[in-house]
This record gives sequence, structure tokens and C-alpha cells, in this order.
Amino acid sequence: MLNVLSKRVLIGIVAVAAVLFPLIFPNMYVLQLLTLVFIWSIAVYGFNIISGYVGYLSLAHAGFFAIGAYGLGLLTTKAGLSYWLSLLLAVLITSIAGALVGVIALRTKSHFFAIYTMCVGVIVYLLIDKWDSLTGGVRGLIGIPAPSNIGPITFDTLTSQYYLALFFLTFTIFLCYRIVHSLLGRTFIAIRNSEELAKTIGISIMKNQLLAFTLSALFAGLSGALYASFIRFIGPQISAITVTFEMLMYLLVGGIGTLAGPLVGTLIVISLTQSLQFLEEYRMLIFGPVVVLLVLYYPRGITGSINGYLQRKKQQRVKIANEEHDVKRKVGEAG
Repeated sequence: MLNVLSKRVLIGIVAVAAVLFPLIFPNMYVLQLLTLVFIWSIAVYGFNIISGYVGYLSLAHAGFFAIGAYGLGLLTTKAGLSYWLSLLLAVLITSIAGALVGVIALRTKSHFFAIYTMCVGVIVYLLIDKWDSLTGGVRGLIGIPAPSNIGPITFDTLTSQYYLALFFLTFTIFLCYRIVHSLLGRTFIAIRNSEELAKTIGISIMKNQLLAFTLSALFAGLSGALYASFIRFIGPQISAITVTFEMLMYLLVGGIGTLAGPLVGTLIVISLTQSLQFLEEYRMLIFGPVVVLLVLYYPRGITGSINGYLQRKKQQRVKIANEEHDVKRKVGEAG
């Protein structure tokens, strides 16, 4: 009970701090950095659904991110649709693309799945890079509008876009929490632990894997669309395979298969890379070994290691309490 209350208090403190931060520390650079952290975290939460809870490594994640970004960019700049309708359609298009790719990809297993999805990501990159008349090719897509007003609420300042990204991140975390703590989430974990055992208890493997893959693409598309409207310019490089590996690194550092891991990992890695910008191309000589050591000694990531430590402490307290109870019972019987 106390453990649950302490978690709720901690979550409450973090939420209040996130809401009040722009009012207490109105630093434009930090606000921009945090907004990017929030946007990328949404994509990493999608990555966590398929890789962390279902156990399938999808290397097409940057491709879905780019589909969401270019979907919003093209619908607003070339089709002339409103921002919010374009956002909804971009997420829908990415989800449909994820479902279509998943139908074929999920017929493969282990490293074949990873290779197939990597090929899909490369195809998306080549389409964006070579389809010059539609995407702008290597020149990229410019003039993407910022979010349009919702009544009296405007999004023409950095602070307002910070709160918009925070809103969507909060919605993503809430949705992931509801999924993980539901029958669906337990089904995903059962498939990750043993597909054969999951089949024996009547779980539809393909159906649940496809749902997880589609949800993963949905969050990637949402993140990409928000990124496009925040940066206002996008190019083929956002769909590169290196972007997928960066998101995977965020997830591994934070803690794969945990609820807080995507946010923690994204915040730490992006903050570290930005703080080492003064080293220019040499910064990876410092940052790279740090990440390798972290993965080697904390394979469950920062959040996973903390959760494991707290779980061990809880088990020790329960063990001590049981031993004390046994001693008292024996004393009572002897008396």
C-alpha cells in the first residue's frame, strides 16, 4: 500500500513539475529541448509496445515516424487541409501502413522479422528521397504550418507547443499504462515469454502481434506528425535506419519493457548528447562507451534496474517479516 502511494506521489510531483517548469524556468533552449524529448518519447513508447512487451524488434520504426511526418506535411502544404484534420489523417495513414506491413512481417520470426522490417524502413527512405515531385527529395519539405488555434488557445509560441507535446505524451503514457495493466497487456507479455505456451491457453498470436505492431506504428506516426509541425522542415534523413537505432538506444538506456523507461532514456540520452555538443564529432568518443557500459552492467536499463532493486528490497522485508512471525509462533507454542 505504501509502495503504491509513494509511486503516486512521485508521479504527481513529476507531473506538477512538468506543468510548472515553463513558468518557473522560462529558458527557451531548455523548453525546446524538452519539447523534442516529449515528441521523441512518444515514438519510443510505440517502440516499447512491440519490442518491450511483445518481444519483436521492429527496425521500420523510423519509417513509420517519417510517414507520419510527411503525411502531415503533405496534407497541410500540398492538399491544403487544416492542421488538426491532417494530424488525424497522418496518424490514420501510418496505422494502416503499420497494419499492412505487419500482416506480412509477422509471418517471419526472430532475426528474419528484424531484417524484413529493416528493408521496409529502407524502402520508405528511398521513396522519400527519390520521389522528388511529391516529397521534395533531398531538398526536403518546408513551410509546414504550426498547429492551428483551438478557439482561444493558440500555438504560436514555444511554451504553447511545449504544453501541446506534454499533453500528447501524457495521453500516450496513460494509454500505454491502461494497455499494460489490462488483459491485452498480459497477453502481450505471455506472447513475449513463450508463444507456444500462449497458444496452448487459447491466445491468438497473430491477431495480438498485429494489434501491437499497429499500435506501435500509430505512436510513431503521431510523434512524426508532431515533430514535423514543431521543426517546420523535414527531410529524408528522419527515416534513416540510424534514427531507428537511436530510438532503440533511448529504450535500452531507459529500460525496455517498463512504463517509465522510454521517457527516462530519451531524456537522459538527448540531454547528454546536447551537453556534449561542444566536443562536436568527438562527443561520441565519450558518450558511446558510457552507453555500452550502461547496457553491459544494467541490461534492464535504468528504470528496470531501479524496479528490480525495489522488488528485491520488498522481498527481503517480506522474508524478514515471515521469519519474525515464525519465531513468535514458536515462542508462543513453547510457552
